[in-house]
Amino acid sequence: MSDWVFGVLEALGYLGLVLVLIAENLFPPIPSEVILPLAGFFVGQGSFSFAGAVAASTLGSVLGALALYAMGRHGGRPLVLRYGSWLRVTPEALDAAEGWFARHGDAMVLWARMVPLARSVVSIPAGIARMPLGRFAALTTLGSAAWNTLLIGSGWALGANWERVSEIAGSYSDAVLAALVVAAGGRAVRVHAGGGARRRDARARRAAGRVEGTPRLRHGE
Repeated sequence: MSDWVFGVLEALGYLGLVLVLIAENLFPPIPSEVILPLAGFFVGQGSFSFAGAVAASTLGSVLGALALYAMGRHGGRPLVLRYGSWLRVTPEALDAAEGWFARHGDAMVLWARMVPLARSVVSIPAGIARMPLGRFAALTTLGSAAWNTLLIGSGWALGANWERVSEIAGSYSDAVLAALVVAAGGRAVRVHAGGGARRRDARARRAAGRVEGTPRLRHGE
């Protein structure tokens, strides 16, 4: 994969970086943990400026996120799931993302930019929930710029050893994603258990009401 990305960046420069980051958002198997450190290597070689690489990568990240946001806002779950195999979005992943967004809202849009898969999927429930476009774009730009700056700067610093950044960032991202999945699963279990408890309480109250409402027989009747 890095050879393919290298070829695109070498041939198209900043435009290639924009296009690759759009694709990274739309097709999660293309990881920013490979793209961005490699862009940093290009900075070290003089092919990109640091500011230009951060700007181009952030523009690509935001455009890709806006495409998914628009899909969620205008097509909803049916449209997303119809093309889920292309986007690598499963019903389970979408359910989890909607749960994360419902609980964390703005914070999830911001911090998910640093987590693989989540950075793409979270744009969809933001669109479905009709999060204000300006707020979504601002948070996405801020989170993407921070992540892109960190990885591009790390790749620039390590030079020919830029792939070490991919390994470290990949391990970090996998750990965060696993934590989010566990948290979402725990939330689902608690909601299910809470729902069961509420149903049992309701049945108990109805039963108690029927008992209290039963006419009492007077002595001798």
